[in-house]
Amino acid sequence: MDKALAVFDEDDTELLTEAGELAAGVDADLVILSLMTQEEFADARETLDVVAQEEHTSYDDEVVLDVARREAREHAEEVLADVDVEWQTVAARVDDDDTQASRIIDIAEDRGVDHVFLTGQQRSPTGKAVFGDRTQAVILNFDGPVTTLLQ
Repeated sequence: MDKALAVFDEDDTELLTEAGELAAGVDADLVILSLMTQEEFADARETLDVVAQEEHTSYDDEVVLDVARREAREHAEEVLADVDVEWQTVAARVDDDDTQASRIIDIAEDRGVDHVFLTGQQRSPTGKAVFGDRTQAVILNFDGPVTTLLQ
């Protein structure tokens, strides 16, 4: 592993911790990806529009993604404070759940990532892990190892 991608979820510090520690253990870099759904993007955009009106200015869509990057960076600074790993944050907007896997793979390829870390869902009442569509699509379509942690 030379460079890993961890799909950021602020509610799941375990994934970020594991990805950071594994990347540090093999002297790899880490890219932390924050995805914004259409709804999250619209909510953030609405909030920024209110601020922009009060400040008599305007903000473009890149500023909304900057907010997501900043949140991911602040979270990573806290979680990875004691982990010796080089990392950077990236943010991207996705239209719906169906496009998340392809967006993750595209960003991984653009950044030269050779390992992906993301969370999956445990859905079976018998305890058998059945991955959700996003996780399964990344596993099947990413040209490299994918590590999943069950929520």
